[in-house]
Amino acid sequence: RVSSVLNRDVKQFGKKFMFDGDEETCWNSDQGSPQWILVEFTEEVCPEEIQLQFQGGFVGKDCWLEGSSGDGDLKRFMDFYPEDVNSLQISFCLFTVKEAPSVKRLRIVFPTSTDFFGRVTVYKLDIIGTSI
Repeated sequence: RVSSVLNRDVKQFGKKFMFDGDEETCWNSDQGSPQWILVEFTEEVCPEEIQLQFQGGFVGKDCWLEGSSGDGDLKRFMDFYPEDVNSLQISFCLFTVKEAPSVKRLRIVFPTSTDFFGRVTVYKLDIIGTSI
């Protein structure tokens, strides 16, 4: 799940485009803060690395990870800070998850963005880890 989709146009900017392997497609949030991505796994996993590919100029700032091992409340467990390399380029960010709890649900929160209107654009999201 995601917090929002630009103009509610899921056919052009929906969440599925973060995972389709196509460099031309992306998830584009609508304006406003915070924005987030929630991933639900079929079994508990221990995330070790998060890879995000943003559109320059639409990068999340001062971000954090939240997780839960079931349907309970999500708990914040790690902060990370993507860099907006260039407003015309795609910014690839890789973050090692330190001392991650085992989770069945993982939420990536973008409380603010480098975009004035709070929009976030993600071309690719990979979560590397192990099954528990």
